[in-house]
Amino acid sequence: MNEDNSELHSKENKSARPIRLPGFIKEDIGLGDVIKQVATKAGIRPCGGCEQRAARLNRWVVFAGRRSR
Repeated sequence: MNEDNSELHSKENKSARPIRLPGFIKEDIGLGDVIKQVATKAGIRPCGGCEQRAARLNRWVVFAGRRSR
């Protein structure tokens, strides 16, 4: 079991994978922040678990706008 946990933790420490969406996004935003905003707009109040999940998702995927030149 410890081997599985160490693999999980090593995967979490990788840098976020940027996904470019020019024209849709002006500032970089993490997947967790997107989900948190949608849930808030739908009337769902965030809890402590939501904050942890958002932070973990933000480390996993980041949506980026245009590249600066």
